[in-house]
Amino acid sequence: MTVVDQAGAQRLALKGNLLDFTAKPQWAHLDDGAVRWRPEHWLLIEDGRIVGAQTQDPGEGWLRQDYGQRLLLPGFIDTHVHAPQLEVMASYGTELLDWLQRYTFPAEMRFGDPEVAQEGAERFIQVLLAHGSTSAVVFPTVHKHSAQALFEAARSRGMRLITGKVLMDRHAPDGLRDDVQQAREDCEDLIARYHGVDRLAYAVTVRFAPTSTPEQLAMAGALCRSDASLYMQTHVAENRSECAWVAELFPQARSYLDVYEQAGLLHPRAVMAHGIWLDEQDRAVLRQRGAHVAHCPSSNLFLGSGVFDWRAAHESGLAVSLASDVGAGTSLNLLRNLGDAYKLQALGGQRLSAWVGLHAATLGAAEALSLSHEIGHLSEGTMADVCVWDWSCGAVDAWRQSRAAALHERVFAWMNLADERHLHACYVAGRPVLTPSTPGAAA
Repeated sequence: MTVVDQAGAQRLALKGNLLDFTAKPQWAHLDDGAVRWRPEHWLLIEDGRIVGAQTQDPGEGWLRQDYGQRLLLPGFIDTHVHAPQLEVMASYGTELLDWLQRYTFPAEMRFGDPEVAQEGAERFIQVLLAHGSTSAVVFPTVHKHSAQALFEAARSRGMRLITGKVLMDRHAPDGLRDDVQQAREDCEDLIARYHGVDRLAYAVTVRFAPTSTPEQLAMAGALCRSDASLYMQTHVAENRSECAWVAELFPQARSYLDVYEQAGLLHPRAVMAHGIWLDEQDRAVLRQRGAHVAHCPSSNLFLGSGVFDWRAAHESGLAVSLASDVGAGTSLNLLRNLGDAYKLQALGGQRLSAWVGLHAATLGAAEALSLSHEIGHLSEGTMADVCVWDWSCGAVDAWRQSRAAALHERVFAWMNLADERHLHACYVAGRPVLTPSTPGAAA
Protein backbone atom coordinates (compact mmCIF):
# COMPACT_ATOMS: atom_id res chain seq x y z
CA MET A 1 0.00 0.00 0.00
CA THR A 2 1.31 3.46 -0.91
CA VAL A 3 0.04 6.68 0.68
CA VAL A 4 -0.82 9.31 -1.92
CA ASP A 5 -1.66 12.92 -1.06
CA GLN A 6 -4.46 14.88 -2.70
CA ALA A 7 -2.12 16.14 -5.42
CA GLY A 8 -1.22 12.56 -6.32
CA ALA A 9 2.31 12.60 -4.86
CA GLN A 10 3.58 9.35 -3.36
CA ARG A 11 4.75 10.04 0.19
CA LEU A 12 7.14 7.74 2.02
CA ALA A 13 8.96 8.26 5.33
CA LEU A 14 11.90 6.09 6.44
CA LYS A 15 13.23 6.30 9.99
CA GLY A 16 16.76 5.40 11.05
CA ASN A 17 20.23 6.81 11.64
CA LEU A 18 21.05 8.95 8.60
CA LEU A 19 24.70 9.13 7.53
CA ASP A 20 26.05 11.04 4.54
CA PHE A 21 28.46 13.85 3.59
CA THR A 22 28.16 17.52 2.78
CA ALA A 23 31.78 18.02 1.63
CA LYS A 24 35.06 16.17 1.08
CA PRO A 25 36.53 14.87 4.36
CA GLN A 26 40.13 15.59 5.22
CA TRP A 27 42.63 12.75 5.22
CA ALA A 28 42.87 10.96 8.61
CA HIS A 29 40.52 13.42 10.37
CA LEU A 30 38.21 11.34 12.54
CA ASP A 31 36.10 14.25 13.78
CA ASP A 32 35.29 15.87 10.46
CA GLY A 33 32.68 18.53 9.75
CA ALA A 34 32.04 17.03 6.31
CA VAL A 35 30.20 14.15 8.00
CA ARG A 36 26.45 14.61 8.45
CA TRP A 37 25.09 12.35 11.19
CA ARG A 38 21.38 12.55 11.93
CA PRO A 39 20.39 9.82 14.37
CA GLU A 40 16.75 8.77 14.70
CA HIS A 41 15.51 10.95 11.86
CA TRP A 42 12.68 10.46 9.42
CA LEU A 43 13.76 10.75 5.78
CA LEU A 44 10.86 12.18 3.80
CA ILE A 45 10.35 11.14 0.18
CA GLU A 46 7.80 12.34 -2.36
CA ASP A 47 7.54 11.01 -5.90
CA GLY A 48 10.96 9.39 -5.63
CA ARG A 49 12.85 12.46 -4.38
CA ILE A 50 14.00 13.41 -0.89
CA VAL A 51 12.08 16.40 0.42
CA GLY A 52 13.47 16.65 3.94
CA ALA A 53 14.54 14.99 7.18
CA GLN A 54 13.19 15.57 10.69
CA THR A 55 13.05 14.05 14.14
CA GLN A 56 9.28 14.26 14.60
CA ASP A 57 6.92 11.65 13.19
CA PRO A 58 5.53 13.08 9.92
CA GLY A 59 2.04 11.82 10.68
CA GLU A 60 -0.61 9.75 9.00
CA GLY A 61 -0.28 11.35 5.58
CA TRP A 62 2.86 9.29 5.00
CA LEU A 63 3.59 5.63 4.47
CA ARG A 64 6.01 5.17 7.38
CA GLN A 65 8.72 2.56 7.79
CA ASP A 66 10.63 2.64 11.09
CA TYR A 67 14.02 0.97 10.76
CA GLY A 68 14.98 1.66 14.36
CA GLN A 69 18.72 2.06 14.94
CA ARG A 70 19.74 0.82 11.50
CA LEU A 71 21.97 2.91 9.23
CA LEU A 72 20.42 4.77 6.29
CA LEU A 73 23.02 5.69 3.67
CA PRO A 74 22.86 6.88 0.08
CA GLY A 75 23.07 3.94 -2.31
CA PHE A 76 26.66 3.20 -3.24
CA ILE A 77 28.00 4.23 -6.65
CA ASP A 78 30.27 1.62 -8.26
CA THR A 79 32.33 3.56 -10.79
CA HIS A 80 34.06 0.66 -12.55
CA VAL A 81 32.65 -2.85 -12.94
CA HIS A 82 32.39 -5.45 -15.72
CA ALA A 83 28.90 -6.92 -16.13
CA PRO A 84 29.95 -10.05 -18.09
CA GLN A 85 32.67 -11.07 -15.65
CA LEU A 86 30.64 -12.49 -12.76
CA GLU A 87 31.47 -15.98 -13.99
CA VAL A 88 35.24 -15.46 -13.79
CA MET A 89 35.44 -14.03 -10.28
CA ALA A 90 38.03 -15.78 -8.09
CA SER A 91 39.85 -17.42 -11.00
CA TYR A 92 43.32 -18.65 -10.14
CA GLY A 93 46.82 -17.62 -10.82
CA THR A 94 47.30 -14.75 -13.28
CA GLU A 95 48.26 -11.11 -13.62
CA LEU A 96 46.36 -8.61 -15.75
CA LEU A 97 47.38 -9.44 -19.33
CA ASP A 98 47.19 -13.20 -18.86
CA TRP A 99 43.91 -12.75 -16.94
CA LEU A 100 42.37 -11.10 -19.99
CA GLN A 101 43.41 -13.89 -22.36
CA ARG A 102 42.67 -16.83 -20.09
CA TYR A 103 39.46 -15.74 -18.36
CA THR A 104 38.00 -12.39 -19.42
CA PHE A 105 37.91 -12.66 -23.21
CA PRO A 106 36.35 -16.17 -23.26
CA ALA A 107 33.63 -15.02 -20.86
CA GLU A 108 32.91 -11.91 -22.92
CA MET A 109 32.76 -13.87 -26.17
CA ARG A 110 29.73 -15.74 -24.82
CA PHE A 111 27.88 -12.41 -24.72
CA GLY A 112 27.91 -12.45 -28.52
CA ASP A 113 24.68 -14.41 -28.08
CA PRO A 114 21.94 -11.80 -27.46
CA GLU A 115 20.05 -14.17 -25.17
CA VAL A 116 23.14 -14.72 -23.02
CA ALA A 117 23.71 -10.96 -22.92
CA GLN A 118 20.15 -10.26 -21.83
CA GLU A 119 20.19 -12.91 -19.11
CA GLY A 120 23.59 -11.65 -17.96
CA ALA A 121 22.42 -8.05 -17.77
CA GLU A 122 19.36 -8.96 -15.68
CA ARG A 123 21.46 -11.07 -13.34
CA PHE A 124 24.12 -8.40 -12.99
CA ILE A 125 21.72 -5.56 -12.20
CA GLN A 126 19.87 -7.64 -9.61
CA VAL A 127 23.01 -8.68 -7.76
CA LEU A 128 24.44 -5.16 -7.97
CA LEU A 129 21.41 -3.92 -6.03
CA ALA A 130 21.65 -6.85 -3.62
CA HIS A 131 25.17 -5.67 -2.75
CA GLY A 132 24.13 -2.09 -1.99
CA SER A 133 25.03 -0.26 -5.22
CA THR A 134 22.15 1.68 -6.75
CA SER A 135 24.21 3.41 -9.47
CA ALA A 136 27.13 2.22 -11.56
CA VAL A 137 29.51 2.88 -14.43
CA VAL A 138 29.63 -0.43 -16.26
CA PHE A 139 31.63 -2.20 -18.96
CA PRO A 140 29.52 -4.55 -21.10
CA THR A 141 31.24 -6.24 -24.07
CA VAL A 142 32.14 -5.22 -27.61
CA HIS A 143 28.69 -6.36 -28.76
CA LYS A 144 26.16 -3.59 -29.25
CA HIS A 145 23.33 -5.70 -27.84
CA SER A 146 25.21 -6.21 -24.56
CA ALA A 147 25.09 -2.46 -23.87
CA GLN A 148 21.46 -2.32 -24.91
CA ALA A 149 20.60 -5.15 -22.52
CA LEU A 150 22.22 -3.31 -19.62
CA PHE A 151 20.39 -0.09 -20.43
CA GLU A 152 17.06 -1.89 -20.52
CA ALA A 153 17.66 -3.83 -17.30
CA ALA A 154 18.59 -0.65 -15.41
CA ARG A 155 15.79 1.37 -16.97
CA SER A 156 13.17 -1.14 -15.84
CA ARG A 157 14.30 -0.57 -12.25
CA GLY A 158 14.64 3.21 -12.48
CA MET A 159 18.41 3.11 -11.86
CA ARG A 160 21.13 5.57 -12.68
CA LEU A 161 23.42 3.66 -15.04
CA ILE A 162 26.29 4.71 -17.29
CA THR A 163 27.54 2.30 -19.93
CA GLY A 164 28.45 1.98 -23.60
CA LYS A 165 29.58 -0.68 -26.02
CA VAL A 166 33.25 -1.61 -25.62
CA LEU A 167 35.65 -0.45 -28.35
CA MET A 168 38.31 -3.03 -29.39
CA ASP A 169 39.66 -3.33 -32.91
CA ARG A 170 42.98 -5.11 -32.28
CA HIS A 171 44.82 -7.45 -29.89
CA ALA A 172 41.63 -9.33 -29.08
CA PRO A 173 40.31 -12.68 -30.33
CA ASP A 174 37.87 -13.22 -33.17
CA GLY A 175 34.38 -12.39 -31.96
CA LEU A 176 35.57 -9.55 -29.75
CA ARG A 177 36.91 -7.12 -32.36
CA ASP A 178 34.98 -4.38 -34.09
CA ASP A 179 36.07 -1.87 -36.74
CA VAL A 180 36.18 1.90 -36.60
CA GLN A 181 33.23 2.67 -38.85
CA GLN A 182 30.83 0.04 -37.50
CA ALA A 183 31.80 0.90 -33.93
CA ARG A 184 31.05 4.56 -34.54
CA GLU A 185 27.66 3.74 -36.04
CA ASP A 186 26.82 1.45 -33.12
CA CYS A 187 27.81 4.15 -30.61
CA GLU A 188 25.81 6.83 -32.38
CA ASP A 189 22.71 4.64 -32.46
CA LEU A 190 22.98 3.74 -28.77
CA ILE A 191 23.57 7.39 -27.86
CA ALA A 192 20.45 8.44 -29.76
CA ARG A 193 18.35 5.73 -28.10
CA TYR A 194 19.56 5.87 -24.50
CA HIS A 195 21.76 8.83 -23.60
CA GLY A 196 19.83 11.18 -21.33
CA VAL A 197 16.75 8.96 -21.36
CA ASP A 198 15.31 8.47 -17.87
CA ARG A 199 18.39 7.92 -15.64
CA LEU A 200 20.66 6.49 -18.32
CA ALA A 201 23.81 7.96 -19.81
CA TYR A 202 26.24 6.83 -22.48
CA ALA A 203 29.95 6.29 -21.96
CA VAL A 204 32.38 6.11 -24.85
CA THR A 205 34.06 2.90 -23.67
CA VAL A 206 37.65 2.26 -24.72
CA ARG A 207 38.73 -1.11 -23.29
CA PHE A 208 42.29 0.08 -22.84
CA ALA A 209 44.82 1.63 -25.15
CA PRO A 210 46.40 -1.61 -26.45
CA THR A 211 43.11 -2.94 -27.85
CA SER A 212 42.31 0.15 -29.91
CA THR A 213 44.19 1.37 -32.96
CA PRO A 214 45.13 5.04 -33.12
CA GLU A 215 42.28 5.43 -35.62
CA GLN A 216 39.74 4.03 -33.17
CA LEU A 217 41.07 6.19 -30.34
CA ALA A 218 40.71 9.23 -32.60
CA MET A 219 37.13 8.22 -33.39
CA ALA A 220 36.37 7.88 -29.68
CA GLY A 221 37.84 11.32 -29.05
CA ALA A 222 35.69 12.79 -31.81
CA LEU A 223 32.58 11.29 -30.22
CA CYS A 224 33.49 12.91 -26.89
CA ARG A 225 34.05 16.28 -28.53
CA SER A 226 30.71 16.06 -30.34
CA ASP A 227 28.74 16.04 -27.06
CA ALA A 228 30.20 17.25 -23.76
CA SER A 229 27.50 15.39 -21.83
CA LEU A 230 28.89 11.99 -22.86
CA TYR A 231 31.02 10.04 -20.43
CA MET A 232 34.22 8.18 -21.26
CA GLN A 233 35.51 5.12 -19.41
CA THR A 234 38.72 3.16 -19.78
CA HIS A 235 41.63 1.58 -17.90
CA VAL A 236 44.96 3.27 -17.24
CA ALA A 237 48.26 2.37 -15.55
CA GLU A 238 46.95 -0.72 -13.75
CA ASN A 239 49.90 -3.05 -14.12
CA ARG A 240 53.61 -2.64 -14.84
CA SER A 241 53.62 -5.08 -17.78
CA GLU A 242 50.60 -3.29 -19.24
CA CYS A 243 52.40 0.07 -18.95
CA ALA A 244 55.45 -1.37 -20.72
CA TRP A 245 53.25 -2.72 -23.54
CA VAL A 246 51.59 0.67 -24.00
CA ALA A 247 55.03 2.31 -24.21
CA GLU A 248 55.94 -0.10 -27.03
CA LEU A 249 52.69 0.47 -28.92
CA PHE A 250 52.67 4.26 -28.52
CA PRO A 251 56.32 5.40 -28.47
CA GLN A 252 55.31 8.99 -29.21
CA ALA A 253 53.36 9.29 -25.94
CA ARG A 254 55.03 10.65 -22.79
CA SER A 255 53.09 8.19 -20.62
CA TYR A 256 50.20 5.76 -20.71
CA LEU A 257 47.81 8.56 -19.75
CA ASP A 258 49.23 10.74 -22.53
CA VAL A 259 47.87 8.28 -25.11
CA TYR A 260 44.37 9.25 -24.02
CA GLU A 261 45.27 12.92 -23.75
CA GLN A 262 46.52 12.98 -27.35
CA ALA A 263 43.30 11.30 -28.50
CA GLY A 264 41.12 13.91 -26.78
CA LEU A 265 39.63 11.44 -24.30
CA LEU A 266 40.36 13.31 -21.06
CA HIS A 267 37.53 15.59 -19.95
CA PRO A 268 35.34 16.20 -16.87
CA ARG A 269 33.28 13.06 -17.49
CA ALA A 270 36.20 10.69 -18.03
CA VAL A 271 36.44 7.76 -15.60
CA MET A 272 39.95 6.32 -15.45
CA ALA A 273 40.06 2.93 -13.74
CA HIS A 274 43.05 2.06 -11.52
CA GLY A 275 45.74 4.73 -12.10
CA ILE A 276 48.25 2.95 -9.85
CA TRP A 277 51.33 3.82 -11.88
CA LEU A 278 50.57 7.46 -12.69
CA ASP A 279 53.21 10.07 -11.91
CA GLU A 280 52.73 13.61 -10.66
CA GLN A 281 52.60 15.04 -14.18
CA ASP A 282 49.84 12.57 -15.04
CA ARG A 283 47.91 13.55 -11.92
CA ALA A 284 48.25 17.21 -12.87
CA VAL A 285 46.84 16.49 -16.34
CA LEU A 286 43.87 14.64 -14.85
CA ARG A 287 43.17 17.55 -12.50
CA GLN A 288 43.38 20.06 -15.35
CA ARG A 289 41.02 18.04 -17.50
CA GLY A 290 38.60 17.34 -14.64
CA ALA A 291 38.85 13.56 -15.07
CA HIS A 292 39.01 11.25 -12.07
CA VAL A 293 40.40 7.88 -10.96
CA ALA A 294 38.17 4.95 -10.05
CA HIS A 295 40.14 3.08 -7.38
CA CYS A 296 39.68 -0.71 -7.49
CA PRO A 297 41.32 -2.05 -4.30
CA SER A 298 40.04 -5.63 -4.33
CA SER A 299 41.09 -6.13 -7.94
CA ASN A 300 44.49 -4.53 -7.34
CA LEU A 301 45.15 -6.95 -4.50
CA PHE A 302 43.83 -10.01 -6.31
CA LEU A 303 45.89 -9.48 -9.46
CA GLY A 304 48.90 -8.12 -7.56
CA SER A 305 48.80 -4.95 -9.62
CA GLY A 306 50.20 -2.57 -7.01
CA VAL A 307 49.33 -0.07 -4.28
CA PHE A 308 47.41 3.02 -5.38
CA ASP A 309 48.69 6.12 -3.55
CA TRP A 310 45.30 7.42 -2.47
CA ARG A 311 46.70 10.02 -0.12
CA ALA A 312 48.89 11.58 -2.83
CA ALA A 313 45.86 11.79 -5.11
CA HIS A 314 43.67 13.16 -2.31
CA GLU A 315 46.11 15.87 -1.29
CA SER A 316 46.85 16.86 -4.89
CA GLY A 317 43.15 17.55 -5.47
CA LEU A 318 42.60 14.62 -7.83
CA ALA A 319 39.13 13.15 -7.38
CA VAL A 320 39.00 9.47 -6.43
CA SER A 321 35.91 7.26 -6.47
CA LEU A 322 35.54 3.64 -5.37
CA ALA A 323 34.94 0.65 -7.64
CA SER A 324 34.60 -3.11 -7.36
CA ASP A 325 36.15 -4.00 -10.76
CA VAL A 326 34.39 -7.37 -10.73
CA GLY A 327 35.51 -9.89 -12.04
CA ALA A 328 39.14 -9.29 -10.98
CA GLY A 329 37.60 -7.75 -7.91
CA THR A 330 36.21 -10.43 -5.62
CA SER A 331 33.05 -8.72 -4.40
CA LEU A 332 30.41 -6.35 -5.77
CA ASN A 333 29.93 -5.05 -2.23
CA LEU A 334 31.78 -1.76 -1.82
CA LEU A 335 32.18 -2.26 1.93
CA ARG A 336 34.33 -5.29 1.22
CA ASN A 337 36.30 -3.17 -1.23
CA LEU A 338 36.75 -0.45 1.39
CA GLY A 339 38.16 -3.04 3.77
CA ASP A 340 40.68 -3.94 1.09
CA ALA A 341 41.38 -0.26 0.46
CA TYR A 342 42.28 0.24 4.11
CA LYS A 343 44.73 -2.68 3.96
CA LEU A 344 46.34 -1.37 0.77
CA GLN A 345 46.83 2.08 2.26
CA ALA A 346 48.30 0.51 5.40
CA LEU A 347 50.85 -1.27 3.20
CA GLY A 348 51.80 2.16 1.88
CA GLY A 349 52.17 3.56 5.39
CA GLN A 350 48.88 5.45 5.36
CA ARG A 351 45.59 5.06 7.22
CA LEU A 352 42.29 5.39 5.37
CA SER A 353 39.49 6.76 7.52
CA ALA A 354 35.93 5.53 7.21
CA TRP A 355 34.96 9.05 6.19
CA VAL A 356 37.32 9.30 3.21
CA GLY A 357 36.39 5.79 2.12
CA LEU A 358 32.62 6.12 2.36
CA HIS A 359 32.73 9.57 0.76
CA ALA A 360 34.44 8.00 -2.29
CA ALA A 361 31.58 5.51 -2.58
CA THR A 362 28.84 8.15 -2.29
CA LEU A 363 29.12 11.95 -2.58
CA GLY A 364 32.69 11.88 -3.92
CA ALA A 365 31.71 9.56 -6.74
CA ALA A 366 28.60 11.60 -7.51
CA GLU A 367 30.63 14.82 -7.70
CA ALA A 368 33.26 13.19 -9.90
CA LEU A 369 30.49 12.09 -12.27
CA SER A 370 28.78 15.51 -12.22
CA LEU A 371 25.74 13.87 -10.62
CA SER A 372 25.69 15.30 -7.10
CA HIS A 373 22.43 17.08 -7.91
CA GLU A 374 20.86 13.61 -8.16
CA ILE A 375 22.72 10.97 -6.14
CA GLY A 376 25.35 10.42 -3.46
CA HIS A 377 23.77 12.15 -0.46
CA LEU A 378 20.51 12.46 1.48
CA SER A 379 19.67 16.09 0.74
CA GLU A 380 16.48 17.73 -0.43
CA GLY A 381 15.96 17.36 -4.15
CA THR A 382 18.11 14.28 -4.67
CA MET A 383 16.67 10.99 -5.87
CA ALA A 384 15.77 8.65 -3.02
CA ASP A 385 18.37 5.97 -3.73
CA VAL A 386 18.72 4.73 -0.16
CA CYS A 387 20.15 1.62 1.47
CA VAL A 388 19.27 0.42 4.95
CA TRP A 389 22.08 -1.41 6.73
CA ASP A 390 22.32 -3.53 9.87
CA TRP A 391 25.19 -2.59 12.16
CA SER A 392 25.84 -6.30 12.74
CA CYS A 393 24.52 -9.69 11.70
CA GLY A 394 26.51 -12.04 13.92
CA ALA A 395 27.94 -12.42 17.39
CA VAL A 396 31.42 -11.12 16.54
CA ASP A 397 30.50 -7.81 14.91
CA ALA A 398 27.63 -7.32 17.39
CA TRP A 399 30.12 -7.57 20.25
CA ARG A 400 32.54 -5.24 18.43
CA GLN A 401 29.77 -2.69 17.97
CA SER A 402 28.83 -2.90 21.64
CA ARG A 403 32.38 -1.88 22.58
CA ALA A 404 32.68 1.04 20.13
CA ALA A 405 32.57 4.52 21.59
CA ALA A 406 32.98 7.44 19.17
CA LEU A 407 31.04 7.54 15.90
CA HIS A 408 34.09 6.99 13.70
CA GLU A 409 35.11 3.93 15.69
CA ARG A 410 31.67 2.45 15.24
CA VAL A 411 31.43 3.23 11.52
CA PHE A 412 35.01 2.13 10.85
CA ALA A 413 34.39 -1.25 12.50
CA TRP A 414 31.18 -1.61 10.49
CA MET A 415 32.98 -0.67 7.26
CA ASN A 416 35.56 -3.40 7.81
CA LEU A 417 33.33 -6.15 9.20
CA ALA A 418 30.11 -5.69 7.25
CA ASP A 419 29.24 -6.99 3.80
CA GLU A 420 26.16 -7.58 1.65
CA ARG A 421 24.61 -9.76 4.36
CA HIS A 422 24.17 -6.58 6.41
CA LEU A 423 22.01 -4.97 3.72
CA HIS A 424 18.47 -4.87 5.14
CA ALA A 425 16.61 -2.96 2.41
CA CYS A 426 17.29 -0.98 -0.73
CA TYR A 427 15.28 1.76 -2.43
CA VAL A 428 15.74 3.17 -5.93
CA ALA A 429 13.95 6.47 -6.54
CA GLY A 430 11.87 5.76 -3.46
CA ARG A 431 10.75 2.32 -4.65
CA PRO A 432 11.76 -0.75 -2.63
CA VAL A 433 13.82 -3.02 -4.85
CA LEU A 434 15.22 -5.17 -2.06
CA THR A 435 13.65 -6.11 1.28
CA PRO A 436 14.44 -8.89 3.77
CA SER A 437 11.88 -11.09 2.00
CA THR A 438 13.19 -10.44 -1.52
CA PRO A 439 14.50 -13.62 -3.19
CA GLY A 440 18.26 -13.32 -3.55
CA ALA A 441 18.46 -10.49 -1.01
CA ALA A 442 21.73 -11.87 0.28
CA ALA A 443 23.02 -12.93 -3.14
